[in-house]
Amino acid sequence: MTRPFTVGLLVPTGVGAAIGGYAGDALPVARAIAQVADRLITHPNVLNGASLYWPLPNAYYVEGYGLDQFAAGQWGLRPVDYNRIGLLLDKAIEPDLRQRHLQVADAARATLGLHLTDYVVTDEPLGVELRTAASGATWGTLQRPDSLLRAAERLIHQAGATAIAVVARFPDDDDSAALQSYRQGQGVDPLAGAEAVISHLVVRELQVPCAHAPALSPLPLEPTLSPKSAAEELGYTFLPCVLAGLSRAPQFVRHRQGLDREGALSDLWAEQMDALVVPATACGGSAVMNGRSPLITVRDNTTRMQVSARDLGLSAIEVQSYLEALGVLVSLKAGISPSALRPQISPLAMLPEQSASAAFDGMASPAPGIDALLRLP
Repeated sequence: MTRPFTVGLLVPTGVGAAIGGYAGDALPVARAIAQVADRLITHPNVLNGASLYWPLPNAYYVEGYGLDQFAAGQWGLRPVDYNRIGLLLDKAIEPDLRQRHLQVADAARATLGLHLTDYVVTDEPLGVELRTAASGATWGTLQRPDSLLRAAERLIHQAGATAIAVVARFPDDDDSAALQSYRQGQGVDPLAGAEAVISHLVVRELQVPCAHAPALSPLPLEPTLSPKSAAEELGYTFLPCVLAGLSRAPQFVRHRQGLDREGALSDLWAEQMDALVVPATACGGSAVMNGRSPLITVRDNTTRMQVSARDLGLSAIEVQSYLEALGVLVSLKAGISPSALRPQISPLAMLPEQSASAAFDGMASPAPGIDALLRLP
């Protein structure tokens, strides 16, 4: 019996990706790849669409830091029937806005049947601050990360939560040029980088699935709003997709186990992944650098980064679009070399001879530092 064909789909957060840099606009790509793959491993930035989401039974919803650890072979992914989601609210959220988020949580229980624990409010305001790098990529900081971790630990140890949904109060900046550009389907999501900082911290310290939804005041109506940004303006919160995604997010495991009753490994590890699909200019992340599977890079999905597979000395199958990437995945799943589908095939070449000392020197030489390879515009 052929083992499941497993594909990773990455679109880095906060780098202005042409596809996946807005409100769930990479979901169509994920849905298409999920029809080819038996198992799709991806992350909240791809699957979150604010008030919109799409159930993909064969998708693994994995937070970015956990995905890096998975790609490095440090953590495995264990499927679950459901998670008990603990809702963590920032003390800085105003009473009316807090109530809106609690109503979303109750609606998820009543309408979707999700399992939620009692919620907690942080003992101090988290103090989210937004930052922008010279490249245009976004990031952020927390003034009180200790308060975030204390609240998450309470949910795990007192309420029995197995996944954490964080809602932090983000600064309102309705008149900023960055926000106006984003609403027009241009530029970089001003919130995404700070959101990643929050979820990375929880996953790194507590090893539980986590995703974040920012709390913001509703924006005024924008008649010329881009369809790529529209999902975030349909309601009062961005929480619905986070709760839906976390409901069946795999748990992280650090030790390998034996076979299940069907004689197959129930946990998923990096060596079982058959392909990884990423934007062509955003190959500098840990998951790509540590990946062990064939790399497919997509030129159409431009980003503010300028780090290609070639810059890093990585072998990759470069394609123009996700449509072409789907064709490559079909051929790989069928066991067919993608080069066999092209009109011309180069003849085999002899592997050049290499002296024993040169081989040893090559193995001993350290890889170039990532900082030296990143070229930010």
